[in-house]
Amino acid sequence: MMAVHKVVVTNVSGLKAKYGPEYARLRTSLAKLVRADLKRGLRTRVVAIDSPAVMKRLGGKPVSSVNDQRGAKEAVDAIYGHYQPDYILILGAPDIVPHIDLANPLHGTPDDDGDIVVPSDVPYACAAGWSRQPQDFMGPSRVVGRLPDLAGADEPSYLQRLIDTAARHRPMPRKDYARHFAISAKVWIRSTAESMDNLFGPGAIVLTAPPKGPRWPKRALAPRIHFINCHGDTCSPKFFGEHPTNRFVDAHDAVHLPTRISKGAVVAAECCYGAELYEPAKAQGQAGIANTYLGEGAIGFLGSTTIAYGPSEGQGQADLICQYFIDAVRRGASLGRAALEARQRFVAQFSHTDPADLKTAVQFLLLGDPSVHPVDPTPHAFSRSKTVRQAPKGLVHSETRTFRRERLARTGTNLTRTLGAAVPSKDAIPKPVRRFLIKAAEESGMLNPTFKSYRVTFPSAQRRPRSMNTLRRPKRLIFAALGSLGIPTRGARISAIIATVEGDKIVHVRRVHSR
Repeated sequence: MMAVHKVVVTNVSGLKAKYGPEYARLRTSLAKLVRADLKRGLRTRVVAIDSPAVMKRLGGKPVSSVNDQRGAKEAVDAIYGHYQPDYILILGAPDIVPHIDLANPLHGTPDDDGDIVVPSDVPYACAAGWSRQPQDFMGPSRVVGRLPDLAGADEPSYLQRLIDTAARHRPMPRKDYARHFAISAKVWIRSTAESMDNLFGPGAIVLTAPPKGPRWPKRALAPRIHFINCHGDTCSPKFFGEHPTNRFVDAHDAVHLPTRISKGAVVAAECCYGAELYEPAKAQGQAGIANTYLGEGAIGFLGSTTIAYGPSEGQGQADLICQYFIDAVRRGASLGRAALEARQRFVAQFSHTDPADLKTAVQFLLLGDPSVHPVDPTPHAFSRSKTVRQAPKGLVHSETRTFRRERLARTGTNLTRTLGAAVPSKDAIPKPVRRFLIKAAEESGMLNPTFKSYRVTFPSAQRRPRSMNTLRRPKRLIFAALGSLGIPTRGARISAIIATVEGDKIVHVRRVHSR
């Protein structure tokens, strides 16, 4: 059997039910994508996870409906086991192929972190079996992305446009991604400036809201790298800035994006709900910013499905995962590999993931064809040498993508075997720690904070490397105070103060804010 490099995973009966006879147009666009991929050296197979015959041949079971999350996860696992593809492209919004609803480790009350679940595509990128616990998916090893249609749509022209954009894209020189458009809520300017300095060098320009936005001129939006560190809200086509006086203003608005986005743009948005794929009907017919960017020719969008976190100064959570993604894209990685490396790099820096890190690791997803390379990677000089170019046909055959997948699989496996994670517990908060959290919450301006307890657990001795079994691990607990800053309103800020405790001492503490 010839190798299959890329699989397009979708629910054909769901697409037919959604679009009726117009589904034939999607089938034509998918055929064009398959042909375009072949010219790029990729053999692509479209797989209907609802087909009994197809899934039986692949050793799996068909999904029972478009809402069958467990069936979808197990179908993708079977597809991956059969083909071992380099890329998995999920085709359709969550009303065609569902996100996996994971438990939110920071769920407090409706007035603070009210996300009961975290809709995620990360489980599709993991070898771990079915679960709703985010700590089970800290070792992603598969390259996955989603090309979404519009939730609730009844005709397929939007999804056709996205498929055609992916089929037509050709890698561009690195210089075409040398400029950037960066927006920050004014209160987070130091954090955003550090991210942009890390990516583009000292003094990289960051625009703040206020006073700027949301009617950005075309010349401001022309760069092909967009980095956004603003507030977001559920079912909203806007991102919001914030003045130090806690005044919220419109920073970015989907209604102003048409005709202003450069083809091939790549976006990383730290904002809460930045990649939420809501039905436009819930926002007076206006699609979200992520959907709009893609519809205007952007090739990739990394964003969060729920409330995201990061510090007001310094680097953490959303800052890092978005920064790592853009860094990998600019170095020539495919969109999917850039997203996977960003997740792996993010969690690999920890001994254990606290609840904010856990949520971050699973809430960010890639919207776009994971096989697309925005930037043409720079080959080693020797690969262009006369000796290599004149070698007998077939003697020199690059397997660098295979080698990269081996490395990514090894990294994912090592994370699964070694990384600890915070899981909810009923441990009582020690009185000195509780007093500390109450005082810190008051100083931060939290209203009626919620207090939560966690216990850090590590992989079992059977799973972790033998060398780690001799490590002394004192009982490690995490306690958090979580609350709104000011009256909960559209775009209201949420903060969490997270204290890690060993014995009777706080060994690590930090404060993060909702984006």
